[in-house]
Amino acid sequence: MNDIDFFKNLETFKLKKTINHGKRYLLDKIDWNLPLIIILGARGTGKTTLMLQKAATLNPKKSIYLSLDHPYFEGNRLYKLVESFYMNGGRSVFLDEVHKYEHWAKDIKHLTDTYDGLKLVVTGSSAIEISKQKADLSRRSVVFNLPGLSIREFLLFDKNIHVPVYSLNDILKNHVKIASEISEKIDIIKVFSNYMKHGYYPFFSESKQYYNFRLAAAVTHLIESDLPPIFKAGYKTIRNLKKLLYILAQEVPFKPNITKLAQRMEINRNQVLQLLDNLNDAELINLLKTDSLDFGYLTKPEKVYLNNPNLSYALSDIPPAIGTLRESFFYNQLKQNHKVTAPKYGDFLVDEELLFEVGGENKAWNQIKNLPSSHLAIDGITVGNGNRIPLWLFGFMY
Repeated sequence: MNDIDFFKNLETFKLKKTINHGKRYLLDKIDWNLPLIIILGARGTGKTTLMLQKAATLNPKKSIYLSLDHPYFEGNRLYKLVESFYMNGGRSVFLDEVHKYEHWAKDIKHLTDTYDGLKLVVTGSSAIEISKQKADLSRRSVVFNLPGLSIREFLLFDKNIHVPVYSLNDILKNHVKIASEISEKIDIIKVFSNYMKHGYYPFFSESKQYYNFRLAAAVTHLIESDLPPIFKAGYKTIRNLKKLLYILAQEVPFKPNITKLAQRMEINRNQVLQLLDNLNDAELINLLKTDSLDFGYLTKPEKVYLNNPNLSYALSDIPPAIGTLRESFFYNQLKQNHKVTAPKYGDFLVDEELLFEVGGENKAWNQIKNLPSSHLAIDGITVGNGNRIPLWLFGFMY
């Protein structure tokens, strides 16, 4: 058996395990005819399944799936294997876990420069900074980010109930009508409660009972195995990342006093800010800053959230506060397609003009009632009125 046949057999095995999984929204949004597609995302969001589902639609003689965390690539160069496949008629190559392979950027540049008609689809950790690769892949590729499931997708995966995507503008203008139509079909409050506990990562469908254990294990694997080759991190840095994430999981939303946090962790201030930036890049936390422009990791965030509510249940040994879960959910869903910053008044400023406060049924307008473009995102209600919008409805935007 030659190397190509070996990997084709592995591909067949993986296809049997994943082909019947639910299909993510990104599957139909990507133009698969592009010569170089890069799909980034956090561990567990379904990048491999997405890739395999697309590969299954192609001629098996002309496409191949390669996972670059395979031991084969410790002693063999990727470009040589792909060259052999191309010379034998192969045209579509799906490369998974590229951050695990030292020469990925250089080999991909060589392949895209050399072989006409070759199409590469690449997945990697969201922490990879494509724009800073020496091979200059940023101008050669189209990059997509795959977040975890929205509530809309969770409904599709869990109940096979299809609901269309609504834009933020749709929701602001027509939320009463939209919420009424959705809540007539399902007990949306119950669905929202389940989603907050185990709905963000697609693997919930395999076992809800052990979901938190699997999620915690995925986070550990991400920090210990995925991040070191990206950040060139040694044992001490990995240990500090785990320690900082544990601290944040107990205290989010965390208004950081960087000096005190540095003393607590026995490192300096800049190291704390760098670690926060690393965890943010890895999509384990979300940093809320006062400006949407990127001024680098030395800009202190106003608040720190875990990336999504599911992480609060998996990483903390104390019950998460409901207010924390609400704000974490809202920030997570809005940031996928909008700029979200910390305002002077209220909880979140979206696209530099829309002001939101997030809370429960008794939430009052307080500081933002007289400010323009202000809204309340309210938990615990099925249908809102005026500028009071059900919090769950913001989970239908992708």
